[in-house]
Amino acid sequence: MSPESPLVAKPSLKTDPGRFFEDFRLGETLVHATPRTLTAGDASLYTGLTGSRFALHSSDDFARSLGYPKAPLDDLLVFHTVFGKTVPDVSINAVANLGYAEGRFGAPIYPGDTLSATSEVIGLRETSDGQSGVVWVRTRGVNGHHEMVLDYVRWVMVRKRDPGRVSVPEATIPKLMESVPVERLLIPRDLRLQLYDLQLAGSAHLWDDYAVGEKIDHADGMTLEEAEHQTATRLYQNTAKVHFDQLFADAGRFGKRIVYGGHIISMARALSFNGLANAFRIVAIHGGRHTNPTFAGDTLFAWSEVVERDEVPGRPDLGLLRLLTRATKNSSASAYPAIGEEGKPHPDVVLEFDYSVLMPRRVKHVG
Repeated sequence: MSPESPLVAKPSLKTDPGRFFEDFRLGETLVHATPRTLTAGDASLYTGLTGSRFALHSSDDFARSLGYPKAPLDDLLVFHTVFGKTVPDVSINAVANLGYAEGRFGAPIYPGDTLSATSEVIGLRETSDGQSGVVWVRTRGVNGHHEMVLDYVRWVMVRKRDPGRVSVPEATIPKLMESVPVERLLIPRDLRLQLYDLQLAGSAHLWDDYAVGEKIDHADGMTLEEAEHQTATRLYQNTAKVHFDQLFADAGRFGKRIVYGGHIISMARALSFNGLANAFRIVAIHGGRHTNPTFAGDTLFAWSEVVERDEVPGRPDLGLLRLLTRATKNSSASAYPAIGEEGKPHPDVVLEFDYSVLMPRRVKHVG
């Protein structure tokens, strides 16, 4: 057969290497591929990978007692699924995920619901060394009825295709709120707490029992396994090479696969059950930083500080706690200060996660 024969396939590049910093345009909208229908199997696998024990997400009966039709999926399973949609378009060539802000959870997600996501590029800034740039995106996840289930901002440092060449003459850095105001939070409309069972939930401590400045050592530790963190990340269809590809990792800074930072968030949240069992729903993510990398074999601990206590307007039975949860590796959380030498995060502090949760209040009856 001659080389000119039409039956001889010519080389053709159909794979996508992902976006580099130069490929982003301010104001553009990225429609992320692969909508995902979440199932009860996903919920069970998430529990198996994180050990989360919050009653609302574990029991249909408990959920129905609060006005839900059945147990909604864990808030962070929803977060990671939406996040995973964005990776091929936003951070496949990232150097680091730098932070989160202005996160709000909306409609609850149930088994059988389908999630899809879009992101808007809201900020661009080149780094001083010219090797990369920072990209800010606002991501919106919706269900099959186009109801918002999650809205948040994150920013990532992304490699350049052509290092050293100026591609953004003037930086645009979005002004972000330090925290999501109470009036912008979405409280489930049909939520009722008259039948909230403290014994089944796992704790007698209600919103009234927590004080601003209080620190809670969650006591328990959980060791990360290689297969578990990779399975968790695949569950969210997160395609970042640093979590899976050892040949890619060999050429990197650490020489081994890094645990997806979202898995650390989930494990810290699971550990927080011991001390915050009645924090039954996450409603906001105010900020978050992965301050140091985590690897298979590390053992995680966590502690939380109460940053704010807010009442929910019109709901004398419900309160908001703003929490700053920190995770550490390989020693009890209480053994480490948050800040190490030179004002930098302590090297064994791997996560700082600033978020708000709903918690029942002790209702005071008049007369």
